[in-house]
Amino acid sequence: MKKIYTNYINNFKGLSKEVWLLALITLINRAGTMVIPFLSKYLKENLEFSIPDAGTILMFFGIGSLIGSWLGGKLTDQIGFYKVMFYSLLFTGFGFIILQYITSFLGLCIGILVLMSIADTFRPALFVSLKTYSKPENQTRSLTLLRLAINLGMAFGPIIAGLIIGLDGYSLLFWIDGITCILAILLFKFLIKETVKKVSIEEKLINQQNKNAALKDKSFLIFFTISFLIALSFFQLITSMPIYHFDKYGLTELQTGLIMFINGALIVIFEMPLIAYLEAKKVPHTRLILFSSILFALSYFVLLFDVWAGILIINIILLTFAEMIGFPYTNAFALSRAKKGSEGSYMALYTMSFALAFIVGPKIGMDIIENYGYTINWIITGSYSLIAVILSIWLQKRIKNNL
Repeated sequence: MKKIYTNYINNFKGLSKEVWLLALITLINRAGTMVIPFLSKYLKENLEFSIPDAGTILMFFGIGSLIGSWLGGKLTDQIGFYKVMFYSLLFTGFGFIILQYITSFLGLCIGILVLMSIADTFRPALFVSLKTYSKPENQTRSLTLLRLAINLGMAFGPIIAGLIIGLDGYSLLFWIDGITCILAILLFKFLIKETVKKVSIEEKLINQQNKNAALKDKSFLIFFTISFLIALSFFQLITSMPIYHFDKYGLTELQTGLIMFINGALIVIFEMPLIAYLEAKKVPHTRLILFSSILFALSYFVLLFDVWAGILIINIILLTFAEMIGFPYTNAFALSRAKKGSEGSYMALYTMSFALAFIVGPKIGMDIIENYGYTINWIITGSYSLIAVILSIWLQKRIKNNL
């Protein structure tokens, strides 16, 4: 047991102080983000919107995320990641507090659009910050540490949220979301000082030449499509799945929270050792993205065997391993592919693939469920990842040929 513990701790060695502080801030922020997994249930059950209307509102969550990701990339390249991260979390905190007082359909569409447009400027800036705060050989592990912090927070958040909803309703969750955003960014400002890097004339010329490099990079655009497709699959976890738990098996918010806890707990225990092992084996990023796409497909196809509630556990385990293998290496691939001076644009395009998935995914999923039922939705969701498998094979061949 001591050897296992020592080996686990050794996986974290060599990471910078700033990366650890970013992980702490991310943990505090994500532990408070408790309303997100229950947003679909909040809209359907508390505010009594129909499933299609809830899907439409969640679509604006994705539109805001898309705008925020694009804007975050642009601002990061222009004014730097530090300012973008600070103001994003600060205004997001106030936004969550205000959102609880908006209950009309139009008001929620606009409110969620504005909130996510501000909130998701943070993500490209966070990814770019790792190029400043971590060595190239440590970037994947640094990304994994941030994901570990996110998932550790998200592992306990849904359980606490389920208890709070049962005792006090949803209002307190919005307050916690807002306050933790503000607390996280104040810690960021206090603990991490802004670094100002002087840019030479030569670097400015390179930056100008690489201005639209991401949009001209065909392999990266194929990768963008793969990320979009697996994100379509993944986001069913927080949109359709909580409703499915109740409609099909009668699970409470707390029981749904416990199932989601499995996702976070597995990531906390296994992801960093798994990444360290894969890094030591030097497995190509594209091969891991391919394997992740296969697991995403399987995680939804198993739901076709819906005669036993235990299938939800198998689903979450497969989906979690798909996430653990896929997401750190989609992050790493995007960061390593980025041309000098256009890192923000590359990471913005990468995060936009997830935002775009959240625009169309909830609406398509909810409409399919309403008109054709859950079984058809799981078949279509699994098929997204099968297409990603084919594209991953194509991407693998292009990268092998240095295209």
